[in-house]
Amino acid sequence: MIVKILGSASSNFHGVQYNDKKVEKGTGELMLMKNFPSFINEKSSQEAVRNYLKSISKNEKVKKPQFHAVISTKFQQHSKEELTKVAEDFMQEMGYGNQPFIVVFHNDTENNHVHIVSTRVNKSTGKKLNDSYEKLKAQKAMINIKERIYDKSNEEIINNLLNYKMSSLKQLEILMERNGFKLVKNKNDENALDILKNGVREKTIYGNQLIFSNVKNDNRGKQIKAILNKYKELYSNKVFKVEERRHLEKMLPEEKQKEEWKPKIEFESELQKKLKEVFGIDVVFHHKDELHPFGYTLIDHKTGTIYKGSEILKMNNLFEFTSEVMDKKLFESLKDYNLSDEISKQVLIEYLKHQNLENVPKDFMLFENKKRKNKEVFNMVKNEIRNYLKTQNNNSVKIIKSEEGIYYAVHTKLHYIGELQSLIGEKEYQKFLNPNQANETRIVNQTESNEAKELSRAVNEMLIEWTKHSGTSKDPAEEELRKRKKRKKL
Repeated sequence: MIVKILGSASSNFHGVQYNDKKVEKGTGELMLMKNFPSFINEKSSQEAVRNYLKSISKNEKVKKPQFHAVISTKFQQHSKEELTKVAEDFMQEMGYGNQPFIVVFHNDTENNHVHIVSTRVNKSTGKKLNDSYEKLKAQKAMINIKERIYDKSNEEIINNLLNYKMSSLKQLEILMERNGFKLVKNKNDENALDILKNGVREKTIYGNQLIFSNVKNDNRGKQIKAILNKYKELYSNKVFKVEERRHLEKMLPEEKQKEEWKPKIEFESELQKKLKEVFGIDVVFHHKDELHPFGYTLIDHKTGTIYKGSEILKMNNLFEFTSEVMDKKLFESLKDYNLSDEISKQVLIEYLKHQNLENVPKDFMLFENKKRKNKEVFNMVKNEIRNYLKTQNNNSVKIIKSEEGIYYAVHTKLHYIGELQSLIGEKEYQKFLNPNQANETRIVNQTESNEAKELSRAVNEMLIEWTKHSGTSKDPAEEELRKRKKRKKL
């Protein structure tokens, strides 16, 4: 979960208008309005909300009164309700808890996220709220919130990592980076190092606190070597390059030229992923520029030990390096799909072939992922696929036929692949397979229904006509029988 403070070039509170348009399009949902007066509520127009925020933000010293932030989670790891609660806690942490603000959930990207819009002018005093180092404070606020949610502080994580057995400062740097931290020199003390998280200093350590030791050729190292030799035969050991270009996409052309910016390079392999997933053994490749790795490090999280990879097993005996390249954004998306077998892999590849990609990923670039989607996501998948089959109106849903002749549904936004029959049920699946028969059945049923209605109408008309002429609602046969009996008595 990350937070980003967005800029604003005016005092017109365009954030309200922007989010309201998302709601109108059906890609946004107003989740929360807090600290507004009773006459401003969920039914109020965007103009009314903007005018209210502008009216309480009249302070000539404040050129940019709008506060606009985004809290985002990776894919659908957190629901809209969870993100709304985080947004509310975030505003409290930032000192905006008593300010009027709105929270709007957006579902127009792969990542669930909410927008928060408020004012930097205190609604009670008309004075500017303290927004010094606002972006830094936002990161600290998010850290505090996540610690409360997950009940584990960054300090605890760092202290645990510092207890790992390692042989060099470089290994410590790798360990910290692999866990989302950054090790930098302290500006005031050359013998000290700062550990940062999203630019926030979490801890300062000193040279005399670090203890390095040689850990090669121990029993665990021999055990790891046996694991590597076994699993390289069970899973793909082919390594491909992953390029991170998102930062480059956000830069202006002149900035790209000035910095001669290059994408961040990583190397990935299914074997590498499986070792970490099953045994807690993290493989970190070392490389220069865009060249193939020249070495690797093994981080054994089970025993808290870091090894130089070549001392366990030569890299070229363990991995096979390829020239294949994948964009990191695509790689992260593909890793999130529920790929439980080779068939689902091939279905995904078949879908990707029709997406005009420069390079369609090869089979070994898709990793097995048997992790099930949560119930909320699964229900969303089922509902959207059913609606798609009725309306054909959902760009996120694709129907793919496997080589075995089985139809699969691919939900590209929710990263789900599943057999169509199990998702929509046997009855709807038969309708999908035999649309003409379904139409004929519907026409026959409609015809029979129309004929029944026509017959009923005709009978009703006859009865009405007879009633008009007879002046009674009695059966004519009964009336005639009654008259005969009366004549006999006479």
